[in-house]
Amino acid sequence: MQENITETVTQTIWGAIKSFLDLGFTLGSGNQEVRITVWTLLLVILSFVGARLFLKWIRVLLTRNMQEPDKLKFISFFKFVQYITYIIVGFAVLSASGINVTPFLAASAALLVGLGLALQELFQDVIGGVFIFIDKSLLVGDIVEVDGKVARVIEVTLRTTRAITRDDKIVVIPNHKFISEIIINYTQNHKTTRESVKIGVAYGSDVKKVEALLLQSVSEQRGVLKTPKSFVLFDDFGESALQFSVLFFISDSFSVPKIKSEIRFRIDQLFRENIIFLFHFHKEIFILSIKQCNIFGVSPSI
Repeated sequence: MQENITETVTQTIWGAIKSFLDLGFTLGSGNQEVRITVWTLLLVILSFVGARLFLKWIRVLLTRNMQEPDKLKFISFFKFVQYITYIIVGFAVLSASGINVTPFLAASAALLVGLGLALQELFQDVIGGVFIFIDKSLLVGDIVEVDGKVARVIEVTLRTTRAITRDDKIVVIPNHKFISEIIINYTQNHKTTRESVKIGVAYGSDVKKVEALLLQSVSEQRGVLKTPKSFVLFDDFGESALQFSVLFFISDSFSVPKIKSEIRFRIDQLFRENIIFLFHFHKEIFILSIKQCNIFGVSPSI
């Protein structure tokens, strides 16, 4: 008797639970009819929770030995994988629950076509971000030149790359630029880069003296590397001047404008100390000695 009562109560409870789980609503009609029940919603939620925990475990497993910059980039890429996984899990659970997902797939296909046309550039950015993560063509800390602006990369996400310019302004660069356009990366292979300062001197100048002064100007400059050694090139016999370049190596390409400016100041000072003067002629700057100034009928001044 007691067993029958217990069995009846149990059946009643399970019956009530089953009735609750079978509650729902119907969408569409005929072959397109889709019934959504409480059980289906619970199954979808539990599947998403399980997928999230599994993906989190995979992410921790794959990133445990990564450096912090690489870990941040992988997490950004992994978010894209999570979205795709949730979509697949959702449709798989609905199909396993006996729901005809064909209407959803058909509607999704049409929606994706529309979104693809409307968000074509967005998809290009995402694909560009994936390629950046895979081939490591761009890293945090790299110094790049985009659209004539030099900037240091501070963050790489799936859709955009954020960089800071020499003017301390943040530039947000769409990732598709890195796969569809030519981008100069100053630090892809190593941090050392070669820079130069050009100068023109008048015909008749002591070119060996000019070479020595140019080398002295860069050898005393803070930020210029001692190795590799700086050197001077006699570029060409110009129309009105002998053209020279002093080439030097630095380890911080971000500071190039400041270093070049200081070198130019130093060159000007050295030429003045060695009785070499600047003379403006046809909007160009030439280096003239005192004798040459007298030939042109002008008075040299420091």
